[in-house]
Amino acid sequence: MTNPRVRKIADRIQVIVAEMLERRIKDPRLGFVTITDVRVTGDSQQASIFYTVLGGEEERTSTAAALESAKGVIRSEVARQLGMRIVPSLTFIPDALPESARELEEVLARAKEQDEAVAAQRGTAYAGEPDPYKKPRAAEDDLDDEDEPDEDEPGGDDLDGDVRP
Repeated sequence: MTNPRVRKIADRIQVIVAEMLERRIKDPRLGFVTITDVRVTGDSQQASIFYTVLGGEEERTSTAAALESAKGVIRSEVARQLGMRIVPSLTFIPDALPESARELEEVLARAKEQDEAVAAQRGTAYAGEPDPYKKPRAAEDDLDDEDEPDEDEPGGDDLDGDVRP
């Protein structure tokens, strides 16, 4: 669907079908349906309508039967509103995205549990010293100063930079 015209047709079909399901289709088998995507072929002959249903397997099967029985009414309304010479045939396909998302959530939950189990086995002791920051060396600095000659001692430097014997 790289053609912008085809994309506009798909978007318009999505809106029309959603409005039809909300307002005009009064089938008791129809559950809480969401139209997630519409894909139209490049020649605008076929339209695949992806939908999700809130509920269990029973609601999904009854909703699929209701959509299949209402396909003709929905297609005639799409033809009337689009005003095209050739109206695409409609195919309703249950969207697999919610199941994929649920499986991904389960995998992430298992990974989190395994990470927590490894962290519990590892303990809380960290590598290295308890206080890794260096402290100022006060005692060592005093020893280093005693090794160097003072300026007033023989062999030391004067302030003007001359060396005395």
